[in-house]
Amino acid sequence: MDVIYEDNHIIVAIKPAGVLSQADSTGGTDMLSLLKDYIRKKYDKPGNVYLGLVHRLDRPVSGVMVFARTSKAASRLSEQIRTHKVDKSYLAVVTGTLNEPCGTLRSYIAKDSRTNKVTVYDREQAGAKYAQLDYSVISSRDGMTLVNVDLKTGRPHQIRAQFAHIGHPLYGDTKYGKAASGTQLALFCCKMAIDHPVKGERMTFTATPPSCSPWILFNGE
Repeated sequence: MDVIYEDNHIIVAIKPAGVLSQADSTGGTDMLSLLKDYIRKKYDKPGNVYLGLVHRLDRPVSGVMVFARTSKAASRLSEQIRTHKVDKSYLAVVTGTLNEPCGTLRSYIAKDSRTNKVTVYDREQAGAKYAQLDYSVISSRDGMTLVNVDLKTGRPHQIRAQFAHIGHPLYGDTKYGKAASGTQLALFCCKMAIDHPVKGERMTFTATPPSCSPWILFNGE
């Protein structure tokens, strides 16, 4: 378990790709259970351990996650997320070369819960929610582009769906692209900035993607 920060109120860890944020019907490994076990063993806590899930990363996505160790911290962090006071940045590798060094993607996203897939619309549609992200190109090579993404809204599958909609699906995306099954999705939450739920100070947590394909192509960028 890669824990990068912890105190009495929060714990920050890196979620690996393929691990659930929270347990579901598939029975797969999940971060909430892993971190509860980590706390239980490290601090020799008997019985149930409280840990609040205040945000999620999709199963194939890796990167920084913040958890609350008290109900008060969970409530305050959830309020920060609701009022857009939490900053989240991602690194993504998209297929192809983007024409502009930076840009903004604006669209409307509707989710089909039966298929667990979203549809992107260029104009407002019934049942679709506004979605926006800003991106900047870091480097391009071998027919792929490394981009930094700042989410302005947190819609389901937003980064994956919006880049696929403009013809640049993420590397390894079997849902919105044409990747082969088993290829790791190249989407990593590299930064989260929050106000500490008790101290009030602004805290920024960062991490770097794993040294595997396709990230290794952009080492040093």
